[in-house]
Amino acid sequence: MVWLRRTTHYLFIVVVAVNSTLLTINAGDYIFYTDWAWTSFVVFSISQSTMLVVGAIYYMLFTGVPGTATYYATIMTIYTWVAKGAWFGLGYPMDFVLVPVWIPSAMLLDLSYWATRRNKHAAIIIGGTLVGLSLPIFNMINLLLVRDPLEMAFKYPRPTLPPYMTPIEPQVGKFYNSPVALGSGAGAVLCVPIAALGAKLNTWTYRWMA
Repeated sequence: MVWLRRTTHYLFIVVVAVNSTLLTINAGDYIFYTDWAWTSFVVFSISQSTMLVVGAIYYMLFTGVPGTATYYATIMTIYTWVAKGAWFGLGYPMDFVLVPVWIPSAMLLDLSYWATRRNKHAAIIIGGTLVGLSLPIFNMINLLLVRDPLEMAFKYPRPTLPPYMTPIEPQVGKFYNSPVALGSGAGAVLCVPIAALGAKLNTWTYRWMA
């Protein structure tokens, strides 16, 4: 029965990696389409930071290996580059889809886990807060490097974009004054309990497999 338990363990790691990736990329708008990037920034920041944390904590604690969160973020990055290539193949410019920056935030999570000698609670509190604060900042810098999204919106309209979402003017100032502050604050507050949930799920799964 030892071989069966080991096979189940390794198979479960693969399943967690695949399903966590799908869970994260389906949480809100996981790709920054430049024709609607700024208005979806806060939603993106909250959804992606929390989903990155719950998936990475679950995956990292299950393996017990620092660096797993970065590996997890790398999988999502590769997946998004494939999607970017698909849009480019349809005739859209390379700037039309912007690949989000997950890896630096995941590295901070790994660093907190490693620096605290694999302390689960430190990874949840420190790592979760760092991800919630850093992910919106890294992605705001990423968006600032792109040419005018409004010009892109009219030049290359998305066929899947509903008419009522067609950008007419920048909407950032109408809804919030600082999308980075709002995204970072909400992300940091939400990431800690979400990370705790991921750790709890990991504990239940480990007990079930034992």
